[in-house]
Amino acid sequence: MIKNPITKIFSESLQVQKLEHSIAQNEKKLSIKGTVGSSFAFIIYSIFKSLKRSIFLIFSDKEEATYFLNDIETIDENLNILFFPSGGREPYNDDNISTYNLLQRTEVLNYLYANEFEESIIITYNDAIIEKILLANELSKLTLDINLKQQISLDYINSKLFELNFQKQDFVSEPGDFSVRGGIVDVFSFSNERPYRIEFFGDEISRIRTFDTNTQLSESSHSSIKITSNIQSSYNIQGRDNIINILQDSTIIFTKNLELLLSNINNNFQLSIQNFDTITDKHNILPPDILYSSPDDVLDSINKFRLIEFDSIKHKSTDQIEFSFIPQPSFNRSFKILIDNLNTNSSKGYTNYICCTSKQQEIRLNEIFNDSESDVNYKTLIMPLSSGFIDNENRLACYTDHQIFERYHKFRFKKRYFNKRAISLKQINKLSKGDYITHIDHGIGIFGGLQKIEVDGKIQEAIKLIYGERDILYLSIHSLYKISKYNGKEGKSPRIYKLGSKAWALLKQKTKSRVKEIAYDLIKLYAERKRRKGFRYSTDTFLQTELEASFIYEDTDDQIKVTREIKSDMESDQPMDRLVCGDVGFGKTEVAIRAAFKAVDNNKQVVILVPTTILAFQHYKTFTSRLKEFPISIDYLNRFRSSKE
Repeated sequence: MIKNPITKIFSESLQVQKLEHSIAQNEKKLSIKGTVGSSFAFIIYSIFKSLKRSIFLIFSDKEEATYFLNDIETIDENLNILFFPSGGREPYNDDNISTYNLLQRTEVLNYLYANEFEESIIITYNDAIIEKILLANELSKLTLDINLKQQISLDYINSKLFELNFQKQDFVSEPGDFSVRGGIVDVFSFSNERPYRIEFFGDEISRIRTFDTNTQLSESSHSSIKITSNIQSSYNIQGRDNIINILQDSTIIFTKNLELLLSNINNNFQLSIQNFDTITDKHNILPPDILYSSPDDVLDSINKFRLIEFDSIKHKSTDQIEFSFIPQPSFNRSFKILIDNLNTNSSKGYTNYICCTSKQQEIRLNEIFNDSESDVNYKTLIMPLSSGFIDNENRLACYTDHQIFERYHKFRFKKRYFNKRAISLKQINKLSKGDYITHIDHGIGIFGGLQKIEVDGKIQEAIKLIYGERDILYLSIHSLYKISKYNGKEGKSPRIYKLGSKAWALLKQKTKSRVKEIAYDLIKLYAERKRRKGFRYSTDTFLQTELEASFIYEDTDDQIKVTREIKSDMESDQPMDRLVCGDVGFGKTEVAIRAAFKAVDNNKQVVILVPTTILAFQHYKTFTSRLKEFPISIDYLNRFRSSKE
C-alpha cells in the first residue's frame, strides 16, 4: 500500500509528537485546541500508530462522529475501527428502535469481549453512552455458538432460537428472524450484517454460510458463528455496566466537551426516571440506575483513563497543546482565486494537496488546471475527506474538491444489511393471493401464496402458482429468478392456460418472430443512418469540465457512464440516437444539462421539449439555476407567453 504523504507529515509534526509524549507520560488530563476539519482524524491516526493503544472517542452528536468515522476510514481502511451508536430509543420506550444500530452495538460488544488485547479505535457520541451494555456473562446467555461438524439436533436449534426470542418466518429478512426448511436453518443474528444458512446432515452441521436475503444465494463459508439475540429486548437483565468500564486499561479517551457530555447524560438519566415512574406495571422491569448511566457513573469511569478534551470551550486540565490549523478558505467556485491561493501557498513554502472524492473528480480537476494556461503548484489525492484545512506549523494546505466546488459531501456507513430487491422475498411478501405472476417456462399464473410441501421426506417452503383447469405448480424459493410480477394493460386480465399447454410456447414463438421483424426494421434504419454524416462536436473544453465538476452532488456510477457515452456520441460524426431512462430523482436532468451545455459550447442552440406547461417552467428554473455562472442565455416558451415575450 502506498503511504499517505499527509500521514507522514503528521507523524513528524512536533506538536503531534509532543501530544504523544504527554500521553505516554501518563498525564491523566490533557487538552488540545485548534484542530480544524479533518486534521483531527490525522492526529488520532498518528497517535494510534505511534503508541499502539486503543482509543475511545466521544463526540457531541452522531453527525460529528460519523464524519470522523469516514475520515479515519478514508485515511486507512485496514484499521480496527468500531462505531458504537445509540440504541435509537428513548429510555423505557421500545418505539423507533433502529435494527441497524442494534447490529452495530452488538458487533462492538462481541469484538471487545473476544479481543481483549487487540488495539482498536472506537467511535461513539454522547447519546450512545447513556444505555448500559450487557456484561460478557449475560451476553453469552443470549448467544448460541455453532460450529462446523458439531453434533446437534435441528430440533434443539429450533427450540433454542425460540428461547432467544427469534421470530419464525417463511423467509428471513431482518435481524431476529429465522426459518426452517427441511434440513436447512436460516437465521439472522443481531451480530452479523448477513444472515446465516446452516445445513444439516442428520444431526451434524455440514455447512455454514452467509447468504443474500434478496437473491437467496449463498456467499462466504464459516467454520464457527455466534448467533446473538436482541440485546435490548429485555428490561430485567441485571448484569450491566457502561461501555467505558469494559475498555482496556491502557485505552486513551478523547471527548470533545466533557461538561456537555455529562449534561446530556444527566438529561437522559432524568428522562429515564420520569418514564420509569409512568410505568404502571413494573414487574420484570429494572429501575433506571441499573439500566442507564448517571453523570457520576460516567465521570467515575472516565477518570480511570487518560482523558484528553479536544476543542472544548472550557479547559480544566493543566496541560494544553495548541495546534495552528485554520479552515480551508472559500473560493466561491472561482478557479482564478483558487489558483492564486495555491501559488501564494507555494511561494511561502507550503505543500498543496487537493483531496478528491473520486478518480473522475481528479481527472476533471487536472483538466481544468491544464486548460487554465497557468502554472499551478498542487498535488491530488483520491481521499474523500469531510473538510479541508491549512496546517501552518507544517506548511501544509489540504483542500477538498467538494468544498472548492461547493458540493454536498455525504458521510457513508459501511454496507447495511438491507439492499435493493427485485422479484425477491420483499416483493413476494407484498403479493396477495390472486395476483398474476409470469413464469419464464410456464407462462402467466395466479399467485396462491407460500405453502409448505414435502420433498423427499422433508418439509420445504414453496411458492404456489395456479394455472388453467386448476393446475398447480410449486416453485422452490431457490428458483425466484424464473418468475416476475405480470405487467400488462391496466384493467384487462390475462388469459390463464393450463400447464403443459402449447399456448405459452406458441405465444413466445410469435413474440420472438415479431421481435425479429422489429430488429430487421431497426437494422435497416440504422444502416441508413450510418451512411449519413452528422455534426461532430469538439472534445470537452475548460467550461464543460468546470460545469461537471461543480455539480453539488457526487456523480453516481450510472451518471458517469451515461454522460461519457452521450459525449462520445456527440463527438462522433454519426447521427445521435440515444434514450436515457431512470426513475424520478436519479439524475437524468443533470445529464441533459451537460449534453445541452456541450452543444451550446459548440455554438449551437438547444431546444428542450417537455410534455407539460408546468414542466417547461420547472426545467427553465433548473437550467437557469445550474448554468447561472456561465455565459448562456436561457428562456422558455409555453402557451401562456405572448408573441412579444
